[in-house]
Amino acid sequence: MNYKQLLFPLILGLSLVVNSGCPAIFVGAAAGGAAGAGTVAYIGGELKSIEEVSLNRAWKATERAMRDLDFRITDKAKDALDAQLKASGADGKKIEVALKSISKSRTEIRVRVGTFGDESLSLQILDTIKKRF
Repeated sequence: MNYKQLLFPLILGLSLVVNSGCPAIFVGAAAGGAAGAGTVAYIGGELKSIEEVSLNRAWKATERAMRDLDFRITDKAKDALDAQLKASGADGKKIEVALKSISKSRTEIRVRVGTFGDESLSLQILDTIKKRF
């Protein structure tokens, strides 16, 4: 066997390994040059966004968004630095929204739908939350 016959299976194998990881789709970009502000990324079934809003405002907006989307809130918890809300949709999909205070005016918002994620529904939830700020 010569090296050309070995090269194809090697390249094929490497491409399978490299491409088998979790998909990472960046939906937005940094806004206004602020480090991380307005950045939205969908990685491994979870949508992550950093917003210029306090934790308390983001929490109230999240609760309103869940009601406006007709999701049933099943559990929620909040302290001075973090908050987590769990809900379910009419179709039984489980929704989790986690908030983390980065500073007084910046909050990280993470949205996960189901076990493996649902990008379009996660984006819809995030958009609804942002409209309630």
